Order: sequence, then structure tokens, then C-alpha cells
Amino acid sequence: MKHSLQLRQSQQLMLTPQLQQAIKLLQLSTLEINQETARLLDENPFLEREDDNTNQTYSGNSSSDVPASSSTTESSAPAESESRDNDSGEWPEPSFSSSASSSPDDEDDGYAEVAADKPSLREHLLWELNMSQMDGRDKKIVGLLIDALDENAYLSQPLEEIAELLPPELDITLDDLETALVQLQHLDAPGIGARNLSECLALQLHAMPEDIPGRELALAIVTQHLSLLAARDFTKLKKSLRCDDNALREAQDLIVHLQPKPGAAFENRAADYVVPDVLVERHGGIWRARLNPEAMPRLRVNQVYANILQQRTEKNAQEMAGQLQEARWFIKNLQQRFETILRVAQAIVERQRQFFEHGDIAMRPLVLREIAEQLELHESTISRVTTQKFMLTPRGIYEFKYFFGSGLATEAGGACSSTAIRALIKQLVSEEDARHPLTDSRMSEILAQQGILVARRTVAKYREGMNILPVNLRKSL
Repeated sequence: MKHSLQLRQSQQLMLTPQLQQAIKLLQLSTLEINQETARLLDENPFLEREDDNTNQTYSGNSSSDVPASSSTTESSAPAESESRDNDSGEWPEPSFSSSASSSPDDEDDGYAEVAADKPSLREHLLWELNMSQMDGRDKKIVGLLIDALDENAYLSQPLEEIAELLPPELDITLDDLETALVQLQHLDAPGIGARNLSECLALQLHAMPEDIPGRELALAIVTQHLSLLAARDFTKLKKSLRCDDNALREAQDLIVHLQPKPGAAFENRAADYVVPDVLVERHGGIWRARLNPEAMPRLRVNQVYANILQQRTEKNAQEMAGQLQEARWFIKNLQQRFETILRVAQAIVERQRQFFEHGDIAMRPLVLREIAEQLELHESTISRVTTQKFMLTPRGIYEFKYFFGSGLATEAGGACSSTAIRALIKQLVSEEDARHPLTDSRMSEILAQQGILVARRTVAKYREGMNILPVNLRKSL
């Protein structure tokens, strides 16, 4: 085998650290941006908030501030722009300003909203147990059953199985457990300790005064004919119970107001908060988007440390120079992120003007490619910008992606967005006769009469996506 040397020339796309950071920031949500900002503030001494007046800082070039009222900007997305790094240290420090962070002197500063801790289901029932007049042995047996309850307050484990698992020396019989279960079921809100849905609803009905109209008929339904009620087979129900429409309607009204999951009241769910990135307002008949100052961190380079670094010549100053460059990049890329978000938001607002005027029913079809072509950005950039970014409008808070959707053909040769079709289906269901609800085929026909060509299976898909029950389960008396 003969060995030889060959020279080959090739091209390879390399992302600079600054560009990698810019792409990363662009796809982060507001919450993640705040977390990333807090991390860098802790790790990088050259980065500080603008409201921190403990050090004298260099304000830099004022033109780098993000214009809060501007609807368009000349800068492009990070993925499309070339890196313009200046490592000489001579360029002015950028200042990314807004009114996001409050002053340290604000009265509310330091008082975070803390949700009050609610007792769990087990803690609440044990407290009720300790306050009862039961003797010590009974309390211990009821306590065993409390520990066996699931998150919905049901006793899903059979008493026979619990009895077999107990140590013989405790001398707890099946009769003891059955007595304790009755005590548990009368301990607190009716329905707790039920072994199935039928028993849960029956316990709640038994706790009602006997003279409540429809109570006895409701008891008969939940104990013997719950499956017929679930299927809304009112004809068979009336025949089995030998009652008329009014009596059945009265009983049904009692049942639907019962709590099928008594343990749900004790769930501790953390509230989800969304900080909109963009505010949409109408001025002079024109809809405009502007950045939300509450979502924009106010950052700058600490000029005191920067000046000290310029006077040092030690080798370890190279690490500090890297931190200074990182601080500059972060401020610059953060500014570019919000500028890109604003551009995309304004383009969406312009395309979906009819939505802001008339609501979901006027939403037009829109795909990422349209916005990308309009702003001369890559489609992947638009995808990053529209993910986990929100705008506050007079109609509520919406994720950017909400305004994108495919379209279906109309008889006029145009297209109707899937969002508008969903709104029309929801409107048809809300206005239908409850005794004779609309089938998917009938809704397809009605939409066709309005010039919108939608197949029955498409109507069914959209209906299921909106958690609207099928026609047989929407029927009522």
C-alpha cells in the first residue's frame, strides 16, 4: 500500500459563543430569562442592574436602549445576523433600559406573595378525628383507614384486604373496620371514605334534609341507575323509575351539584402566572404592539470594575476580561432578543387585526413562513420567538403560537382558519337545543351553508379538541 499526503479544503459553519448565547436567549421564556439573569448577576461581577446605584457606572450609548413604543426595528434575529464582536475593549458599554425593576426604596420590595399553606386531606381528617368523642382504640382504627384513602378521598382498598394486612396482635376484626368506616364517613364532609362513585354520591344525598325535592329519586338513580344517567338515556330512566320529565330533571339537578371527588378541595396546586412579553393596544384605530417593561431586566456593565480591569496587567486579568466580554454580550443579546420579539409581535398584530376587532371567529390562517418572509428572518427563528412568549390584549393573554393555524377552503376560494372554525363549532353547540343537540354531520352541513367546507370527521376532531361531549352526552331533558 502506498502512502500519500493530500490537501483538502472544506467549509464548516461555526457558531461563535456570542451567537450561541443569542439563540439560547431567544428561545427562553420570560421566567427562564429572569432565572438566567439572576444566575449571571451572581456569577459575573461586571454585570449589575441599572437600579443599583451603589457604584458609579458608565451609561454607554443611549441608542442601545430598547424603544418601548416602537413597533419595528432594524435589527434582525440572532440566527440571521453575523457576529459583530469587538474584543478590543474600546466600544461603549451598552445599556439595556426599561422600567422593569422596581427601586430598592419601593414599599412593596421584599414582600413576596406567599400562598397560604392549606392542610392536606390527611391532616384535616386527623384533626377532625382528634376533636371527636371517640375512644382511643376507635381513633386508631379510623386513623388506619384515613391513611388508606387515595387523593380523591376514596377508600379504594377493600376492607377484607386491609384486615389481612394488619398484625394479629392488634386484634382488629373486619367488623371493627366496617364500624370505623361508618365513623369515618360521618367524620367530615359527606362522601369521604366512599368505595365507589355511587356510594360517594349516595352519602352526600343521605346527608341532605329528607324534605328536599327530588332527593329520594336522586338516591334511586345513583344507587341503581347511574350508568343510564351517565349515558343520558332519559327514556329508560323514566321507564325504570316511573317518573315524568319534571321529576327526573329535579333529581338530575341535585346529582350534578354533588362533589364526585371530595378530596379535590384539599389539593394544593401552585398558581401559574404568566408575564406577557408584549402589550397590544389600539391607538387612533390602529393596533400596536409594545414591549412590556415588567418583562425586561434592566442591566448594565459595572464601570468601576471595568476601570480597575483596564489598570491591571497580571495574567489573571485575562479571566476578568472574559467576564467583562460576557457581560457585554449578554446585555447586547438580551436587547436583540426583545427587539426581535417586538418585530414578530407587531407582524402578528398586523396580520390578525380582525381578531382584535371581532374575536376568534375572525382569525385568519397564518403560518410561520409568512412572518419569516415578511421580516426576512429564518422560519426557525420565528418558531423560537413564538414559543412561550405571550402578549396581553384587550381580549386576554395569548401565546404567540395561538395566532398561527392552518386554513380550510371556502366556497369563495379563500380560506378560513382552524381557530375560527373551532369558534364557530363552539358557538353552534352553545346555541343548540339541548333536547335535540347537533350531530357532527349537521354542524358540517351548517358550516357548508356558510361557505366553509369542513368534513364531518374534521368537526369531530375539533369538537374533541375543545372537550365538547358527543351528541348523545349533550342531550338533556
